[in-house]
Amino acid sequence: MGRLDGKVAIVTGAASGIGRASAILFAREGASVAIVDQNSTGLSETLRAVAPHGGTVQAFGADVGKEDQVKAVVDSTLTAFGGLDVVYANAGISGGLIPLFEQTVDYWLQVLQTNLIGPFLAIKHAAPHMVKKGKGSIVLTASVAGLRANAGGAPYSASKAGVVSLAQTAATALNGTGVRVNAICPGLIETGMTKPIFDAAKERGTDSKIGQLNPLQRAGAPEEIAAMALFLASDESSYVNGQAFPVDGGLSSTLPFTRPIR
Repeated sequence: MGRLDGKVAIVTGAASGIGRASAILFAREGASVAIVDQNSTGLSETLRAVAPHGGTVQAFGADVGKEDQVKAVVDSTLTAFGGLDVVYANAGISGGLIPLFEQTVDYWLQVLQTNLIGPFLAIKHAAPHMVKKGKGSIVLTASVAGLRANAGGAPYSASKAGVVSLAQTAATALNGTGVRVNAICPGLIETGMTKPIFDAAKERGTDSKIGQLNPLQRAGAPEEIAAMALFLASDESSYVNGQAFPVDGGLSSTLPFTRPIR
């Protein structure tokens, strides 16, 4: 028996990385899954990757920062699967590392549109259907960059701090409805978004140092974030609400320091 048997889930940012790993895991655990992304090639690859794990899957191309497209995905999911129990609003962009004084308003708007407005739109259009059922789980991807400085650029970090707040304020707004909203704060995870960091380290021959600042002294894998998403999506987390969970090897629990030679 799967942990999501009989449930219908939407996973955004599903063309690669955390979204793809989560879609595979949700399907393996019995969910019918709507996978969403702008990257049609990556979305097709995810569709093929999910297929061997069972479950019913449909792909939808959409920009999660555009309200009409988010509403269309929710409506199409309801039509295709007859309900909606889980939304994992995972899609995000890094925005790169442009120096602060060279950043433009348009640059900020682009990052905020995907990273913060996107999760808001997911909640706005999915939650009412869950409220009618009296229960549901919405999971948002935030970041350790939304908890501490130096883990991302200014607009990215600000957007992810906003996602943490959104999880809290949305959970409160949905008071008494049975619909839960939580956020995950990944640390350094090897995904398509972080590939340049890993590639640069490999070129320099310093890839062994990736993740050295967290107590586990390694980077994370998308599957490790997907495991937390599965827990929050499932009924096992039925009393968990309005929280932001770092999954970062312990990075946010400590301060960087020089380790003694053993």
